[in-house]
Amino acid sequence: MVILGIDPGLATMGYGVINAERGNFIAVDYGVVTTPKELTLPERLLQLEEGVKELIDTFKPDNIAIEELFFSKNITTGIPVAEARGAILLTAVKVLGREVYEYTPNQIKQAITGYGGADKMQMQHMVQALLRLKSVPRPDDAADALAVALCHAQTGRINSDFKIR
Repeated sequence: MVILGIDPGLATMGYGVINAERGNFIAVDYGVVTTPKELTLPERLLQLEEGVKELIDTFKPDNIAIEELFFSKNITTGIPVAEARGAILLTAVKVLGREVYEYTPNQIKQAITGYGGADKMQMQHMVQALLRLKSVPRPDDAADALAVALCHAQTGRINSDFKIR
């Protein structure tokens, strides 16, 4: 099963594509889609839409999983990310033509490390280990997206509670 994981962001959207077969995970590709800050918000959202379409066309994922937003301090800075996430979700559902799955940061940490309070370094090293990569995936947004994809692969059998319909 090919899974596209997405770490949403307006300036930088991380993506990670894995192949998951019988508990074995292989990294197919990972990276980021970036939008220049000089563009207007609608132009940046359009670039994200085009990036998601291209990822779906290129990798033809069976499932798409996306990280939910978490606001700890300033919700104002999270509003543009939420707008980006909305554009990403809409595009994914329209282009893929079926459900998209979403996971909270704690669910992702729990699935990858066994501990919902794991730090970024622990997560990155577990992603590296699970995918048998020579080094920690970079940039961080791509590593986070791979973690989202791995979370879905680990919990895909019981994920009906996490569907977006």
